Amino acid sequence: MKRLAIVLYNLGGPDCLEAVEPFLYNLFMDRAIIDQPLVVRWPLAKLISKRRAPFARDIYNHIGGKSPLLELTQAQADALQVSLEKKYRDTEVKCFICMRYWHPMSPEVAQKVKDFGPDQVVMLPLYPQFSTTTTGSSFDDWDATAARIGLTAPTKRICCFPVDPGFISAQAQLLKSSIDQARAEADGQPLRILFSAHGLPKKIIEKKSDPYPDQVQKGAAVIAAEMIKIGTKLEDWLVSYQSRVGPMEWIGPSTEDEIKRAGQDGVALVILPIAFVSEHSETLVELDIEYKLLADQAGVTTYVRVPALGTTPSFIDGLASLVQRTIAQNKNLCPAGEKSRICPNMASACSHQ
Repeated sequence: MKRLAIVLYNLGGPDCLEAVEPFLYNLFMDRAIIDQPLVVRWPLAKLISKRRAPFARDIYNHIGGKSPLLELTQAQADALQVSLEKKYRDTEVKCFICMRYWHPMSPEVAQKVKDFGPDQVVMLPLYPQFSTTTTGSSFDDWDATAARIGLTAPTKRICCFPVDPGFISAQAQLLKSSIDQARAEADGQPLRILFSAHGLPKKIIEKKSDPYPDQVQKGAAVIAAEMIKIGTKLEDWLVSYQSRVGPMEWIGPSTEDEIKRAGQDGVALVILPIAFVSEHSETLVELDIEYKLLADQAGVTTYVRVPALGTTPSFIDGLASLVQRTIAQNKNLCPAGEKSRICPNMASACSHQ
């Protein structure tokens, strides 16, 4: 019987308060995050992680003293494995989860994959939109680890899925329920939809020709078009970016600024976390607590946050279909499953050249 290994990649998060600082250190030691030589990057990572750890620990204190990402990703892996086992009845399928900045990380997971002895490996980062700072970094880390331990099984990569039908359908279903809730609470008040994504410094987008913001915008537009098909037209929507830190200029508009503008415009808000497929600190604390408080202060009387996708059946089935297409496709198909490249030509960071 053939063996198929699926590796689901995610950011990871501290599993206790003591892990917060080393988790941050791992994050800032990544050259995809701080693009400096090691002699510069190491002291910067030590300094930044030490300074930010108290604030980060306070964030995780709001959600039980740890990140829920590991358990939630495991649930997605379990659901995907069940779906794939139905599609590959003559193949032993095993889904592994691998985190970039906290355990289980690539050295441990790659060894488990090697011990499994797969005939085929499919890399599936759970970032809907490609960025050099997330998916690109994950691929580089895995490649280096696989080479080091001698994991030589044929490997295919799913670089992104910003307009994948399963992803879009699941987002639209959850958005419709949240809009119905907001309309019931807003009592006729106009409604605005914010597709909120994690932000990036502008210099990363410009220096690396990163396709991330273009993919976020494309996905939001396709979700808006899907909403028309299911009978809920979005009259007022836009993309915004959250989690901005530090003095650098970030891509915008910022979600904070758009929340304040919503208060000025007298509209109700529904926020969909378009770049996150699982609940974690950016949804449970930043969106649900910090931004909700900001909305109250700005005079936004109705504020509804769309849940992350989690194990929504259409999303999991979409991932399974994406795996199938990736295994079957030839190298001329876009890694996102499209017949033509979905990234703009200027996005040289795109892995489909």
